Amino acid sequence: MSVVLITGCSSGFGKLAAIELARRGDSVYASMRDLAKAGALLDDAKAAGVTVEVIALDVANRASVDAAVSDVIRRSGRIDVLVNNAGAGIHGAVEDADDDEVARIFETNVFGLIRVTRAVLPQMRAQGGGTVVNVGSLTGKLSAPFGGIYAASKHAVEALSDALYYELHPFGVRVVLVEPGAFETGFSGNVLHQRRSTADSPYASLDARFAEAQGRIPVAGLSGGRQDAGEVARVIADAAHAEQPKRRYLVGADAAMLGGLLKQLSDEDFEKTMRTTLDFWD
Repeated sequence: MSVVLITGCSSGFGKLAAIELARRGDSVYASMRDLAKAGALLDDAKAAGVTVEVIALDVANRASVDAAVSDVIRRSGRIDVLVNNAGAGIHGAVEDADDDEVARIFETNVFGLIRVTRAVLPQMRAQGGGTVVNVGSLTGKLSAPFGGIYAASKHAVEALSDALYYELHPFGVRVVLVEPGAFETGFSGNVLHQRRSTADSPYASLDARFAEAQGRIPVAGLSGGRQDAGEVARVIADAAHAEQPKRRYLVGADAAMLGGLLKQLSDEDFEKTMRTTLDFWD
């Protein structure tokens, strides 16, 4: 049995991963910023016949992070697995993004991940092992129009995961990056729509055309999020328990397709393929 701390468990991948890991016999601490949102997790855990411990943790607040990590170690004596899942999205053209909107996304997706990881690592190093699972995104590899700020934050998660992999390997701590494609998780409720991305934006018509073009891509996940989000939870759990996990897990039909194309094609050929498929700009 492993002691697992997961961030961002009120919905989505975090909620599903908490239940999946508990189903496999782990002692799961499912954290979230607002405990008032714990109802869905607790109901689903009860329906699955498992128990999870819900704790408060705001990744944007260092005191909250330190208190939560200390609480888990006090109660269970250790943390074997950290799943950095908490995240926030943003939609709009880069030019239309205001400074505070950009800061809000990086505060959660990048600085929050650093805070929680930094708080857990001393204990993992002391015990001589552990696993850090960072939930990134396909957009960490591939930026799309009107998702540039979010993609930049997930590119940062890619870089941090690579650096941590090498830094922590000598201490027996494994670092894994899970890169999901588009899944229906309720994440849209955490997506910030930039205040200047209105009908008056010079990018408004292009944004609408791109959204329409995405719906024409015949791969599950790129047109409506029809993929089973439970797949991501299972991959997280598999990676957390694998004796020799892969460094990266692309999850979803869209991630596999586009990730494969990125490996096979030059930048120029990839652009031609996307322009031909999407056909949303002249």
